[in-house]
Amino acid sequence: MSLQTPQAATTGSDLPSVTEKGSLLGYKMGEDSFVPPSVEEEEEDGEEEKEKEKLPPILTASNTAGGGLERGTKSQFSTFSSFISTINQKKEAAGSSSSPTQLVIPNIKSVRDLPPICLDVRQKQRISIDTLPPDLKAPVPPEPSLPIRTKTMKDFQCNQAIKQELLLTRARMIETCSVDPGHLTFVDKPQDIQKSVLKGIINGLLQEWKGPRTKDDLRAYCILLQNPQFSNTSTYVIYAHLLRQIATLAEADHHFLAHWFKKISQRRFKQLVDRLLQFISLRLFPAKPEEFPPMIKCTWWIPSATKVLSLFNAANSLANPAIIPYTDFYNSTLDHIDLMEEYHNWQCYGNSHRFSFCQYPFIISIAAKKVIIQRDSEQQMISMARQSLVDKVSRRQRPDMNMLFLNLKVRRMHLVSDSLDELTRKRADLKKKLKVTFVGEAGLDMGGLTKEWFLLLIRQIFHPDYGMFTYHKDSHCHWFSSYKCDDYSEFQLVGALMGLAVYNSITLDIRFPPCCYKKLLSPPIVPCDQNTPVGISGVSLDDLCHIMPELAHGLRELLSYEDNVEEDFYSTFQVFQEEFGVIKSHNLKPGGDKIPVTAQNRKEYVQLYVDFILNKSIYKQFAAFYYGFHSVCDSYALMLLRPEEVEILVCGSPELDMYALQRNTQYDGYLKTDLTIRYFWEVVLGFPLDLQKKLLHFTTGSDRVPVGGMADLNFKISKSETSTNWLPVAHTCFNQLCLPPYKSKKELKQKLVIGISNAEGFGLE
Repeated sequence: MSLQTPQAATTGSDLPSVTEKGSLLGYKMGEDSFVPPSVEEEEEDGEEEKEKEKLPPILTASNTAGGGLERGTKSQFSTFSSFISTINQKKEAAGSSSSPTQLVIPNIKSVRDLPPICLDVRQKQRISIDTLPPDLKAPVPPEPSLPIRTKTMKDFQCNQAIKQELLLTRARMIETCSVDPGHLTFVDKPQDIQKSVLKGIINGLLQEWKGPRTKDDLRAYCILLQNPQFSNTSTYVIYAHLLRQIATLAEADHHFLAHWFKKISQRRFKQLVDRLLQFISLRLFPAKPEEFPPMIKCTWWIPSATKVLSLFNAANSLANPAIIPYTDFYNSTLDHIDLMEEYHNWQCYGNSHRFSFCQYPFIISIAAKKVIIQRDSEQQMISMARQSLVDKVSRRQRPDMNMLFLNLKVRRMHLVSDSLDELTRKRADLKKKLKVTFVGEAGLDMGGLTKEWFLLLIRQIFHPDYGMFTYHKDSHCHWFSSYKCDDYSEFQLVGALMGLAVYNSITLDIRFPPCCYKKLLSPPIVPCDQNTPVGISGVSLDDLCHIMPELAHGLRELLSYEDNVEEDFYSTFQVFQEEFGVIKSHNLKPGGDKIPVTAQNRKEYVQLYVDFILNKSIYKQFAAFYYGFHSVCDSYALMLLRPEEVEILVCGSPELDMYALQRNTQYDGYLKTDLTIRYFWEVVLGFPLDLQKKLLHFTTGSDRVPVGGMADLNFKISKSETSTNWLPVAHTCFNQLCLPPYKSKKELKQKLVIGISNAEGFGLE
């Protein structure tokens, strides 16, 4: 099984991919990055000479009696798991009476047995000498006397603490890795002992950097990551080495870790994610730069932490439901770096070893992704306008400012047909800045006419009488009509409208289910081969539940039915749909009308049923919609987006926070303490939701909240010097409300309700 991050792209080798093929993390470090410095060398760069800390001395074969370790002739660990196993064997050999603390070892049957550690070479030689005749025995030279080192009480306590910690770590290596991290630190011990324990463990794991890891090693990594001491910046050097080791593990090991992370409790999972995000933020913008080694010597810190974070993201995606919201992986610190440089590096070196945050889009916030998409679209707009200008000059024609825009002229009474004709005729100009003119009206489009064009067009296309989309009252969303027709160009128009909305930073009032946006990113880049199916995604009962909850409930009842399915349901592999008053049947598989649904094949039946409703029955409609959207938004930036984020970019957020709007409102001619303004907010905050949406639409041209929230609206209330008999006036181009100084709260409410309930059109006299 191969795990992929959610944004993996399969669009060809010539395109930059978010994840490399077959890799859980989607990024591989170069060979040079596998040779790490020791923990001490790293810390020497970030601390003063007097603050340097030394690791406890490495125990050799001659002092195993005191340390409980057997060493080879080269004094190296074979593996960390072997090192731990040796400690455990010595512990058991000594007996429970020799230990002041009785450790509870978990059931060893659940842990894979490790190979035994080989005996010391010198011991093998002595055994062979003892078997010789006495006359052939050579005198055995005495053991060389080793230099005596005077140990301080601090060294002794530190060594004892490390041994106890390593034993405890071994004891806690259970299959589920559900270990309380509080057991892994000595909260009642000095900080230097705690830090030395961490150094000993990490350096033990560090001995064979390129060697294979056992299951026990992976459990050690899983447990060590949960150590709360890594929240302290003083342990960041040790933490970085641990993260680097985990990041460079084999892909199969990453699979183990991802599935183990999935079993961690929600509270601790969130803590671990937050700790990694904090580590990345403080390395990017350190509060005290002298705390860390120079950036040039630890360029691998951020890539390692990000790759480990991607394991948690993969675990979160595997869990159903997700352990934490996907937004908890956002790092708002990245909003302050050069995002376009990251984006261009990813475009140019997408499949190389060069690190870019765009390789891990789950960490980039939706606000930052919006900035990338906007700037990318602006660059494409400028490129298209420049090309039009060059073509005009090369033909020795007089340049016209209108050639720099996508100019649409439509009639209100023929809105859909005129819009379709204009977009079809001006297909080459779709990447230019949009300007709309309503025939017979004198309004100049500074943004307001464009907003109204979108609103009226969407409202008309999605009307039930139009027949393109079906509105489901139970789920309050639209879905594609399965009616067959000869021309699907209007579905392409709707897709182009959504693309233009994203391209021009306009929110639309469209209520599509989440699986629509998942299908819209399948794949995120239009394939070169026109015969490649598009808009086909893996769907489930949960996706169907967002559209037709009653049907999804019935299918779930079928799956859980315990009696005779074939006799009680009496169903076959068929679907029945109504088309223009006629019931038509469709086989879910060849000969489906003759295959009964039984307890053995009902899962297949349900999956084929869901796939037919959400994919096959509407393929031509959705394919036209897909190509319309991507005819405008054919940007690599779409590969950075989750389906939920595409929905927010297209539709905005439907949740209104009028208190946030009040806090971010600007005033012209009024003060926020003026009586009229106080009346206004008392009235607005007391409005029901539908009137609040009408007010937002009246003043901004849309009743949805943009990605950045109410603060991005730049809402302004200006004082109108007209008579109080006049209604309020709005300039949607500037999100501005012109409010006369009404004398009473009752009068203000009456005039405001009339104004926002009867506002449409830009007629001027």
